[in-house]
Amino acid sequence: MADVGHGGDPHPTTIAARVARPESNPTAFPRSPTANASHGGRPHPTTIAARVVRVETSPATHPQSPTVNAPHGGHPHPTTKPARVVRVGNTPTTHPHGNTHRNPHPFRRTLLRLLLPTLLTAAIVLPLAGAARPTIPAPPPATLTAPLTPATLPSAYEANRENATEAARMAAAHGDTHRAEADRALAAPSRHLLAFDGRGSGQATEVMGDLAHARHIAVLVPGSDTTLDTYPRFHRAAASLYTALTHHPAERRTPGNTVAVIAWLGYETPATVSTTVTTTTRADEAAPRLRAFLRDLRTTAPAGAHLTLLCHSYGSVVCGRAAPGLAADDIALIGSPGTGADSATALHTRARVWAARGTADWVAHVPHLRAGLFGTGTTVGFGTDPVSAAFGARVFDAAGAGHSGYFTPGSASLANLARITLGETSEVTRA
Repeated sequence: MADVGHGGDPHPTTIAARVARPESNPTAFPRSPTANASHGGRPHPTTIAARVVRVETSPATHPQSPTVNAPHGGHPHPTTKPARVVRVGNTPTTHPHGNTHRNPHPFRRTLLRLLLPTLLTAAIVLPLAGAARPTIPAPPPATLTAPLTPATLPSAYEANRENATEAARMAAAHGDTHRAEADRALAAPSRHLLAFDGRGSGQATEVMGDLAHARHIAVLVPGSDTTLDTYPRFHRAAASLYTALTHHPAERRTPGNTVAVIAWLGYETPATVSTTVTTTTRADEAAPRLRAFLRDLRTTAPAGAHLTLLCHSYGSVVCGRAAPGLAADDIALIGSPGTGADSATALHTRARVWAARGTADWVAHVPHLRAGLFGTGTTVGFGTDPVSAAFGARVFDAAGAGHSGYFTPGSASLANLARITLGETSEVTRA
């Protein structure tokens, strides 16, 4: 009858209990057939901790009477919660109705408080790690015969499309239809790829618009969990900005298409559920690549083009690490957990630094701390909140945007990002 009240599914509060129950012998306290009946087969809330850790080497010496908990519908008396926290080895278990005013094993309770976070973390992270996808075969990136210039852009686009086509063929032969579809979409004749690498989680740099003649260029830097498999989501954000730019009143008054948007997936992003997403490690690896890309972009785009970097979520950490000496006119940090710097001044950039966060963005609840892990050389956390007065950025309005909603068509945040890209800084609405 267990869990019948939930259609055979375990009650949410028992999930942690089933993660780790290494037992080599039968349970020491058999339950009555009617136990937990009044809660639809679910354990009483006070027994949650009791099921997290149960390491027993032999049966306990005091089996439970079938009627011991009858007055409470099969649940232990509320005062027995401390007694059931940890049952290790052959130590007799405290009587269910005893020790209501004292804790006979303070050391055990302290040990449990220390072990619980580790056990629960292992319960989440280890299964995810074990579920990692196998390596997807793909060709090495295309070798370009000439440096990127306005004249060589068409040949670069064609070489990378051909590479994406071959990557799609290899992924399909490997049985990964999802990756094959993503590669095939990027290989379409309408797509303009400055770079493509189908190996591993994949990387791509895509241009929307006429880069050779653009006077205003926006480069989007994505956050965690952005790969070739999730690239369509990133592409939609870039396409939304491009549409907003081309339909902007100031742009409509200008003859010809003078804007371009570049979706730069030029680094291996961290997974959202991982320890990597809490450190600057991936950002430190990505920063030199972003600097090099912007240097090359300056030689490809028209002289004097206005270049804006739009950095979302963990991408703002990448931009923060790349900022010193970065060839950008504006840097906008959106949905940022921090940059790894304590202030906009500490970024050491000549670019104007902007920041925004929507009222529905969960990243507002991320602690803005930075601390070194003893003996590892690794820093956890990203420091001062970029939208705080202490950071010193130009904070603009993002209204009610959620963490993935900054590029939603018609939103206040998208309108302001378009204004920043076009250099209309006086028109940006401030928060």
